[in-house]
Amino acid sequence: MPRNTEAGAGSAVTGGSGVSGGVGGAPEPSSPVQKVWKPELYKLQLEAPAPCPLRCQRTLPLPPAKSTAEAVEANNMAGRLYGSEYHGLMGHLEAEQLLANARDGSYFVRRSPQSDGYYTLSLRFNKRPKHYKLLYKPGVGHYLRGQDKRFDTVHDMVADGLINFHMQLHASPIIQQINQQTKNCYQQSPYMTLNGRKLRALSNELGKASTKESPPAEETEQKQEELPPPAVDPMPLVYEKPHHFKVHTFKGLNWCEFCANFLWGFTAQGVKCEACGFVAHSKCSELVPPKCVPDLKRIRGVFGTDLTTMVQLEPHHQIPFVVRRCVEEVEARGMLQEGIYRVSGFADEIEALKLALDREGEKTDMSETAYGNVNVIAGTLKLYLRLLPVPLITFQAYPSFMAAGRTAKQTEQRQLMAEAVRRLPPAHHRCLQYMLEHLKRVASHYAVNKMNEHNLATVFAPTLIATPQHMTNLTEEIFMLSSLITHCKTIFAPS
Repeated sequence: MPRNTEAGAGSAVTGGSGVSGGVGGAPEPSSPVQKVWKPELYKLQLEAPAPCPLRCQRTLPLPPAKSTAEAVEANNMAGRLYGSEYHGLMGHLEAEQLLANARDGSYFVRRSPQSDGYYTLSLRFNKRPKHYKLLYKPGVGHYLRGQDKRFDTVHDMVADGLINFHMQLHASPIIQQINQQTKNCYQQSPYMTLNGRKLRALSNELGKASTKESPPAEETEQKQEELPPPAVDPMPLVYEKPHHFKVHTFKGLNWCEFCANFLWGFTAQGVKCEACGFVAHSKCSELVPPKCVPDLKRIRGVFGTDLTTMVQLEPHHQIPFVVRRCVEEVEARGMLQEGIYRVSGFADEIEALKLALDREGEKTDMSETAYGNVNVIAGTLKLYLRLLPVPLITFQAYPSFMAAGRTAKQTEQRQLMAEAVRRLPPAHHRCLQYMLEHLKRVASHYAVNKMNEHNLATVFAPTLIATPQHMTNLTEEIFMLSSLITHCKTIFAPS
């Protein structure tokens, strides 16, 4: 284990934050994170006892002559798995006598007389013996019964365990403080230090969009005069997107980007957001506000990525570039194409365009020279919408839309649909409005392209609506979507 605290801390800052380091791994003077990292837990980890295997000094007795083949194989496997650290059959008291004069961190493996399919890991920490049921599974590794962590070697397991024991013993005040953190900690966190400007830009963009539905300026000013001036909140309040945290094993040294404390241990030290890379202790992740700023480098492709994430990757556009580019191309050269959106393009060309959009993004050449058949563009748009993890009309909003569609009176129906669209997340609301207005323009050329509102709804119902896979009769969904297309301007008009 490393003992040079300063050198280790320098390299950890580089690894934990993604900020480039200077000579020897130390952070550059201009680094915005050097003031927020807290090295106390890292220093404590360095003081944890190192693993010290106790080698078996005796010749292990062979299994009795009448032993079963399984027992003989189990004995041989233990020798192969644990080597000289395996002490054979040994009782509880004898194991504690062996550890009595050993130093902290000493360990060995034995087979308890009462064991049934497991071995026992015995080790010494804080001058006391500890015993654990030890198991092994090929392809999985060594693990303790009742625990999720997996290790390539028993030595790694003991090293990780000693660190956790040491931290629990000596770092409890710091860990308790971490567990009692409030959301105010987020404003001074490393994540906000690095992403605060981007978060405020996103929040401002959403704020501008929301002002379109705000009351007239004179009325607003009058209300503001009656109220005390609002306090300046350093954290954006408009922007929201949940993080997608997963347990992660970090290589090297890393810090929690919420509380700025070290992630201790050798495996499964914390969690990491798959969209933005936010690193945190498991407990800290429960306190992190839903303000994920996705990083395009972490997104494997635009197809299959949720709509909210895609919009946040393009803060200057309210509509994902795939939808925007495809709609522009269809409206430029496909509005008079008979059967547009109903006639399929060639599957291999659609797949080629999909790969190009994933790889090249908005720079993708979608011109008539590259894709002469406009049905390929239309098919790619339908594929993009079909692959969204959360459909454009979300699972939560689906019942409200269907209830509105079943209403007989048109005035009441449009009113209920307007209420339903307001239940959609902002990205879904804007994209659905964009698509419906586009389909309304397509339907206006019905005399030539033979695609009216009902025909377009028939094509797009399985794509835009969260219908169960086994459902084949979409009559109600088609009727509802047809009404949405027909009355989109009224339904999406500001209330």
